[in-house]
Amino acid sequence: MNEGNIRFEMVKARHMKRFKCAVEKGEVDKAIVLLCKYINKTSNFFTSSSCSGRILLLGIKGKGKNQAYFHRKWHSKVRFQDVWKAMHEKTSGELWFKMESFIIHIGARTIKDAEKMLAIKNMAGIKRGGLIVLKPGKFMLELIGTEDIAMPVKYDDRVLVNEEFMREAVKAANKKMGENQKRLKMFEKIVRTELKW
Repeated sequence: MNEGNIRFEMVKARHMKRFKCAVEKGEVDKAIVLLCKYINKTSNFFTSSSCSGRILLLGIKGKGKNQAYFHRKWHSKVRFQDVWKAMHEKTSGELWFKMESFIIHIGARTIKDAEKMLAIKNMAGIKRGGLIVLKPGKFMLELIGTEDIAMPVKYDDRVLVNEEFMREAVKAANKKMGENQKRLKMFEKIVRTELKW
């Protein structure tokens, strides 16, 4: 076994252990678990941190990533009443309403395997994605959906939008979430056809 294959097996084993632990703790979105499990069973690929897409209220207390927190998070379509109620809870700093598409990180054994996964990405109509790490035995891909919404809706105790506007924003986010879910299912269908164990 060459150095690249040894590295790949070590990296894959580490990620598989993390994934199993995250699934057991309920930290992996149900909508993406089966896809990740399938990819992880193949000999030339594994998954790293991934998300099926989400609608959220993101709080920002200051500058920097560690200043942001999830006030509410949903990995599916959401009811307006749930969003509106959560917006009126006590928060500080900025509160953003967001819809974020899926993001999938996949490790490939070789550059040829990485190219195959990029071809599957294209077949599924995923427009954003590419290689983010290129090392022998560790070719990491990042695939990202293109559906998203981001807008500030509250500052400290002051809600910045009215109910009618927010209803339309939630409706738009739910529509985009539906399109996101369809694209993810298409990707999974093609993965199951093109990649065999």
